[in-house]
Order: sequence, then C-alpha cells, then structure tokens
Amino acid sequence: MSLKKAYIIVFLILIVDQISKIYIKTNFQLGEAVHVAGNWFQIYFTENEGMAWGTKIPGDYGKLILTLFRIFAVFGIGWWLWDAVKKNSSRYLIIAISLILAGAFGNILDSVFYGVIFDHSNNQVATLFSDQPYGTWFHGKVVDMFYFPIWEGNLPSWLPFWGGQYFTFFNAIFNVADVAISTGVGILIVFNRKAFSVPQNS
Repeated sequence: MSLKKAYIIVFLILIVDQISKIYIKTNFQLGEAVHVAGNWFQIYFTENEGMAWGTKIPGDYGKLILTLFRIFAVFGIGWWLWDAVKKNSSRYLIIAISLILAGAFGNILDSVFYGVIFDHSNNQVATLFSDQPYGTWFHGKVVDMFYFPIWEGNLPSWLPFWGGQYFTFFNAIFNVADVAISTGVGILIVFNRKAFSVPQNS
C-alpha cells in the first residue's frame, strides 16, 4: 500500500472528524443531547479536558504537558507509518497506523486550536472565530458527541462490590477520532499475525 493512499485515509478521517466537531460546537450547548434511536444512541455534546475517560494530568501545566505529549506521539506515529510503507508492510498494518494517526491528529487539533477559535459553550452555542475565545493556545478542549447508553439500571444486589448500584453500559462519550484510534488498535489486535507478517518484496 502506498504512502499516498495512507495519507488519503488520514485526510478523509480528519475532514469528517473536524466537520462533525465544528457542527456540534456551533449548534449545541454543552450538555445538550439529541436522541437518535431511543435512549441507547444519542448525540450528546460534552468536552474532554484530558485523556481517555476524562483522565487529567493535575497541576497548572497538566493540559499543556498532555498536548505536547500528543504532538510528539503524532510525530512518532507518522514516522511509524512512513517506515511501514517503506518496508512494504502488510495492508492491515498500514491501514491500522493510518487510522491511529488520523485519530490522534484529530484530537490534537482540538487541543491546540479550539481554545483560541471558539468561545465557551456553557448555556450558549459557541461562535467560530470568536473575538472572546474560551482558552489559549494548546489549552483547547476535545469535543465528544457519540453516546451509547445501551443499558441503564440498578445492578442485582447479589453482585459483589457493585450490587444494587446504578450502572450505565456503555457510558463513554467519544468522537470520530476516537473511533479511528480504537478501530486501528482493534485491527492490530484481531489481525495481529497478518498485520505483523514478514513484508513481501515487491
């Protein structure tokens, strides 16, 4: 698989990711939800200040450290993609890396730019290219919107530790970039042997 085709995958995912995020930012207030299919599939606007599952690095410079780490990680993944293509690695590996690169890059764009091109979304719909941005460079929040609370209710009382507690499955809220990363990682796990097979000479 050529590097050009891999870049096309990355570019297309980035376009879809950013269009969906900008649409949500400019049409939804923070916490607003639209039920697409009953209660189990919702478009729910939230913002993530940290890593996956809302994890944060504490301290005044935590967000900056996270963003800089993501940038270095993207450079590393980009080099991995280039190296995989150069070595004529399997299509599975190249597609997986392309998906991971696109997802990581998509969320970096939020972290780097969104704080200076949008105003806040609290009780209002954000304005793109606002003259009163909500943050600063490298301190933007990642936009999430896909929510699948497939089941909600109290767990059986006989369960250890969590018995009787209210539980939601699946309670993560994510975006197109997250889907790309998860799919890329999934390909590496499920098709591990094919992905890391010995490259064939062209």
